[in-house]
Amino acid sequence: MVKHFDHCTIVVRDVDRAKMFFGLLGFKQAMSVVIAGEPFASYMGVPDIEADHVTLVLENASPRTEIQLLRYRQPQPLPDPHIRDLYKVGMNHICFAVENIEAEVAKLRANGFKTRNEIMDFHSRKLVFIDGPEGVTIELSQWH
Repeated sequence: MVKHFDHCTIVVRDVDRAKMFFGLLGFKQAMSVVIAGEPFASYMGVPDIEADHVTLVLENASPRTEIQLLRYRQPQPLPDPHIRDLYKVGMNHICFAVENIEAEVAKLRANGFKTRNEIMDFHSRKLVFIDGPEGVTIELSQWH
């Protein structure tokens, strides 16, 4: 049986921009290492892997919640031309609960990040989609 959500890994080309985005949401860098060769190549199914692996941890969250960033040195990462299309099969988006959605949106916008829609009220919460790093859709949710 699953105990809780542990982490989500996102492949990025611009680690600093991704760290800034998640930093605005309260994540702090916990560690940064380079992964290369075995056992990572076999585990991930990526021959000749070499990548920067950055672990971001949401401060004061229990249980521990991580976003892991991978910046491939080799091989070159494959672009996903449909990453923003929420009707594609597979991963759709990741959502974070926030205390004040308007304040979070204002902070992200002030730092150059864009919302994909206006804040919507649905099922006892306010929701908004954000264009996250590399086009990954991040949703914010405020329960009421």
